[in-house]
Amino acid sequence: MLEVKIFDLGYCSETEYTRVVCVCRYKDKYVFSYNKKRNGWEIPGGHIEEGETWEEAAKREMYEETGATKIKVEPICVYKISTYGLLCYCEILEMEELPKEYEMEKVMLSDDLPNNLTYPDTYKLYFEVVKERRLSNKSSRC
Repeated sequence: MLEVKIFDLGYCSETEYTRVVCVCRYKDKYVFSYNKKRNGWEIPGGHIEEGETWEEAAKREMYEETGATKIKVEPICVYKISTYGLLCYCEILEMEELPKEYEMEKVMLSDDLPNNLTYPDTYKLYFEVVKERRLSNKSSRC
């Protein structure tokens, strides 16, 4: 497993983020994308391109990897593998057919993590951190 370190938001400057990963839901189900090159299910995400904000990258990646056309993005925490990235929660409000020109072959809606994850330990960590931090944020707002 790659060593993944988790930090609170604000740990580093947003300009240091190189990637964004989005644990997301649509119609009360988690959304996963099947990567045809890596032959496994993935949590949507990818690199932040030159001149892009993390939020623009999240929306672009969500479209490319799930077909989402309208989403609400909530930053959850910073993570670091070799560089810093941002872990987000996304609620998909509108979704089209998956674009065929990108690396994802199909989309799955599920109550939990699927089998055959491309990066099982890393994705399990991301999934649990998002669930835990979203629950604690909801309870602190009550």
